Amino acid sequence: MSDEEDDYMSDAFLNQIQDVKPGVTMVRRVKEAMKREVKHKEINIKNRQKTFKEQEKESRETALQSSISNDNKGFALLQKMGYKAGQGLGKEGAGRVDPIPLNIKTDRGGIGMEEAKKRKAEEELERYRKKIQAEKQNETKSLQDFRSRVQTEREERKMEGDLRRSQRACEQLDSQKDITVPREEWYWPKVEDDEQTDDLKEEEEEEEDESVELTSFDKLQILTSYLRGIHFYCIWCGTTYNDEEDLSTNCPGNTEADHE
Repeated sequence: MSDEEDDYMSDAFLNQIQDVKPGVTMVRRVKEAMKREVKHKEINIKNRQKTFKEQEKESRETALQSSISNDNKGFALLQKMGYKAGQGLGKEGAGRVDPIPLNIKTDRGGIGMEEAKKRKAEEELERYRKKIQAEKQNETKSLQDFRSRVQTEREERKMEGDLRRSQRACEQLDSQKDITVPREEWYWPKVEDDEQTDDLKEEEEEEEDESVELTSFDKLQILTSYLRGIHFYCIWCGTTYNDEEDLSTNCPGNTEADHE
């Protein structure tokens, strides 16, 4: 173990403690011995020979901080050409004043390694930006799809409600004219299965197989036209008009949008 790292329990350290005047307490003697040890280490560090790299670094910093002297050959040539200290380079004196700073290479990477690292970092950054942009676009698209789906479902529920309302109105108005069978089975509200006979079920199943499946939108358009043409009734107005002229004159139109 070196002098800088003496063990406080070693014989050398204990001998130093014994040199202290008798009568001084043990704690105080230990503290004084520790102070002497710290001071001894500071002196050793101060007097330690500097490494080659440290000397080279100090010399370089000293040279960079000092201005170019007249002994420099390049500076002497500039002065012969009319250059004065502190003046910018060039004919107009608008060029560089201070020397180009040094860029000391301290790692073991080869020539061009820094540019390769910089280019790789830029590529990684660009990929990250594209990834974030794609995620944002996906989130925006998902949100738009969700809103569109919700809007479609809301419109479908509204249309189903309007269709049921039209069916009830059709059944009531047909009954007032002693019409006992609807023009189409779906013109009236659906009858529960337990109220239908087996023969009627078979007929409906055959008709459903032969007929083209209509959407709720198609049924609503057909049924509202039937109510307006036969009964002069508008589900949007909720009114039965006297005749076709009264309907066309006082009803805004045959769609819900016309009544908004």
